[in-house]
Amino acid sequence: MKLASLKQGRDGRLVVVSRDLARAADASDIAATMQEALDDWANAEPRLAERAAKLGAEAVADFPFRAEDCAAPLPRAYQWIDGSAYVNHVELVRKARGATMPPSFWTDPLIYQGGSDSFLGPRDDIPLLDERFGLDLEAEIAVVTDDVPTGVDPLTARDHIKLVMLVNDVTLRGLVADELAKGFGFFQSKPSSAFSPVAATPDELGAAWREAKLSLPLRSYVNGAPLGRPDAGVDMTFDFGQLIAHAARTRALTAGSIVGSGTVSNRAADGSPGKPILEGGVGYSCLAEQIVVEKLLLGSARTSFLKAGDEIRIEMLDADGRSIFGALEQRVARCAGF
Repeated sequence: MKLASLKQGRDGRLVVVSRDLARAADASDIAATMQEALDDWANAEPRLAERAAKLGAEAVADFPFRAEDCAAPLPRAYQWIDGSAYVNHVELVRKARGATMPPSFWTDPLIYQGGSDSFLGPRDDIPLLDERFGLDLEAEIAVVTDDVPTGVDPLTARDHIKLVMLVNDVTLRGLVADELAKGFGFFQSKPSSAFSPVAATPDELGAAWREAKLSLPLRSYVNGAPLGRPDAGVDMTFDFGQLIAHAARTRALTAGSIVGSGTVSNRAADGSPGKPILEGGVGYSCLAEQIVVEKLLLGSARTSFLKAGDEIRIEMLDADGRSIFGALEQRVARCAGF
């Protein structure tokens, strides 16, 4: 089953979406919003699945589905927890700012609590305040949970995953080092993230969803040129069950909590940092990784961070080449007054 939130008010209007992303049917009579559905998932899910089946059989009133009409599946959320499950990415970006990586990062999940009061839709512009801030995209996978009890174990935590979607976790690289040096985490360096047009139930992903990982390439483009296509199921040190259990170690998570994977990142076959696509590698899910590898291999960076007018695209295709979640297609827009 695929669900989306059309732009309406602060929390959107819930619709079910056809598998091919061509048609949609209103579901607001079942649950007005995505959050309302998650709050009563045991009752809402079978009714939404029935509506989705009728949509597939052309047995319900429908209309063309357009990603540009969508807000994020959850336009705002009670909880946005972003992990860094791809330790290769952590190692590279820390190297970029001259920081070493503690050995514990390979055994203990790294997460932070992000701002969740407003998210960008899949076609919304990415605001640019100042190019010196180092605006970067980060292509990720995210899951949405129902109510998760305190102390849940990693295997049981998998059962609390109700939806899967894509993320552009926008980052201002130029602000990260100074913020983290204070020892209190991200804030100014993490503006609003953006999410894919559609969120899918895990069963919709078929064999690609296994052991709480999504094993398909995540494709990123900047100005039409491919940036990366790393496999989200490869080099994921911690699965989503482990991330959720880590987050719920001392507190329950409320239905509608979003848990991100962190930037999807693959090593090369020899264990070295992955190569750019033009050199036969799978590339990167953020510009920061490409810049670090350029410095390591070439002695200096050839890539710059995003500028006004740049366009990014993030998408995942199934084994038959069909878009699963729809694409995030965003343009960088300079904010008024700057």
